[in-house]
Amino acid sequence: MIAIRGLRKSFTQPVLQGVDLSIPPGCLYGLIGPAASGKSVLLKHIVGLMRPDKGSIVIDGQDLLSLSELELQQFRTRFGIAFQNNALFDHLTVDENIAFPLRRLYSHMSEEQILQRVANRLSCVSLSSFGDRFPAGLSGGQRKRVAVARATVASAPILIYDEPAAGLDPVTSQKIFDLLRQEKGASTVIMVSSDLDRLLTVTDRVGMMHRGRMIFDGTTQEAKDCKDPYVRQFVHGLVEGPL
Repeated sequence: MIAIRGLRKSFTQPVLQGVDLSIPPGCLYGLIGPAASGKSVLLKHIVGLMRPDKGSIVIDGQDLLSLSELELQQFRTRFGIAFQNNALFDHLTVDENIAFPLRRLYSHMSEEQILQRVANRLSCVSLSSFGDRFPAGLSGGQRKRVAVARATVASAPILIYDEPAAGLDPVTSQKIFDLLRQEKGASTVIMVSSDLDRLLTVTDRVGMMHRGRMIFDGTTQEAKDCKDPYVRQFVHGLVEGPL
């Protein structure tokens, strides 16, 4: 589904330094690594918000770097994204927030179809009675669930979650990760999270970035068993180590 080769990007200094990454269809892929390792910049390249200095990005057989800006905008409809800060519209109700991508991208859908889809998503995230509320009246966990509902409402083939449980208590965090696993369906998922204990309970594969490079890529069990000192320190939460 996603094939990245030799990806390089520099600003005032190198950020991505030859990233290679392959993610098979239907995989729930955990992207981990310390702060400033290049994870967010890599995500922005995958959704076409940044163009690399060098390298290639092929998604579902489509070379992203060959697309015009207009073609990229259309291609982005293939993504569902839940941002770290949820990015909900404060002036819109929960129903309107979730319906937003449908109304913007799928003009062929009737209002009845949109409302049915929204109601289904709210039911899936256990917020059926919250449609007329505004984001300011929701708890942190509820806002996260609304963000998940909006990311999945269009049944996008690729879902991206950036720190989906950041700032939540342990119980709510586990509920969010359980929800993300249930909501995967047939989609290919990339999930960035610093909550390794919970992330590794839902992933199929894991990739670790360090200083702009992909230093590990393998199954979740391989990540847990890895002897590389950088990976071992990060995955197992060791206080002392080479990072």
